[in-house]
Amino acid sequence: MNNPLVQLDPGLFIWTIATFLVLLTLLAKFAWGPLLAALETRQNAIRKSLDDALQAKQDLERLNVEAAQIIQRARVDADAIISESRSDGDRLREELKQKARAEADHIVKSAGRQIQLETGRALQQIRHEAVDLSIMIATKILRRNLSKEDNERLIDEALKQVETRRH
Repeated sequence: MNNPLVQLDPGLFIWTIATFLVLLTLLAKFAWGPLLAALETRQNAIRKSLDDALQAKQDLERLNVEAAQIIQRARVDADAIISESRSDGDRLREELKQKARAEADHIVKSAGRQIQLETGRALQQIRHEAVDLSIMIATKILRRNLSKEDNERLIDEALKQVETRRH
């Protein structure tokens, strides 16, 4: 059995090599060039993407540092505001205490003066009532016990006392 595919035929061998070389030249000119150019373009795009990613990473790290600084400054500012608010609150509380004490002292003094005035009025009224009551009692007693002569003598003495007080 002779198989035609296993036999060496120099014509077929040359044509196979010539076809291979022509195909190789065509592929090199029309396929591998654009394929290599596409691969190079893709490689450049990947390299650019990696560079962009590295730049983005650096930017992100810088932004993280800046954000940390901003947060730190905000905390310091917040602490300062809280401290200032506390001191303002303490100062306001102390002012209100002092005003309340002053007002309480004023109210106590005013109440003391009012009590003194009312006490003075009450004592004056009691004196007037005591004098009126004493005069009334004395009048009743004198009307019963004094004679006409005693009455005249008392009037004379009262007039003399009034005259001596005037001088």
